[in-house]
Amino acid sequence: MKLPYKINLEDKIIAITGAGGVLMSEFACALSECGAKVALLDINEQAVNSVAQKIGDNALAVKCDCLNKESVENAKREINNKFGKVNFLINGAGGNSPKATCDNEYMTPDLNGAKTFFDLDISGIKFVFDLNITSAFIVTQVFANDMVKTGGNIINISSMNAYRPLTKIPAYSAAKAGVSNFTQWLAVHLAPCNVRVNAIAPGFFVTNQNRALLYNQDGTPTARTGKILSHTPLNRFGETEDLIGALLWLASDQASGFVTGQVIAIDGGFSAYSGV
Repeated sequence: MKLPYKINLEDKIIAITGAGGVLMSEFACALSECGAKVALLDINEQAVNSVAQKIGDNALAVKCDCLNKESVENAKREINNKFGKVNFLINGAGGNSPKATCDNEYMTPDLNGAKTFFDLDISGIKFVFDLNITSAFIVTQVFANDMVKTGGNIINISSMNAYRPLTKIPAYSAAKAGVSNFTQWLAVHLAPCNVRVNAIAPGFFVTNQNRALLYNQDGTPTARTGKILSHTPLNRFGETEDLIGALLWLASDQASGFVTGQVIAIDGGFSAYSGV
């Protein structure tokens, strides 16, 4: 990846959850190129090991269940022993579940066995909320405890769903709205401790989780892709590189030192377009 610009992060020790995924792994690579030491947390050990090998000595892969506080505390101890105290956290763990997804956009009397809102599995709904919201609470409790003494930086990952809920995925949309709200709350709460808290809200990016919703098995775009692009003024999906400039800006205390409690939309204009 070619960085849009470089900043000096040699004094940063960064913990990144969900670091085995497409977006967070690229975040880790970009931050390490700026001199940061990056701890890669994910329940998928193989995925984070692969990312750590790619980065080299400035990376540490840690298998971690972000919904288990003991697991997060163990990860923190491992990072402290290797790099020192974490002063930068990215809550990147998140995702959706088929159990919390409707088959159709609208509720009509003649759905003929399709899964509707009334059929959604409660365990799936709880899973989505836990993965996106509860994990952010737990991980922040563990890692930000050191930051209140020395200052720090927290970046959460929200979504366009937080602004405008998408059809079919009510739990994910509501959970990401909660991430944005939590970001603002935490920014106020930790402000006296010199801890900045912001969020990045990506628009539509192709990841391993949503690829099947956006493209058919033969590689052709789905009808949902057509709808998305018709409501995205820049008329394309985002690329990971489109997020890096905002990431580095928020990561830099010099560039964004007076920025906290903000949710930065990077969506190709999706949130600005009314459809008419």
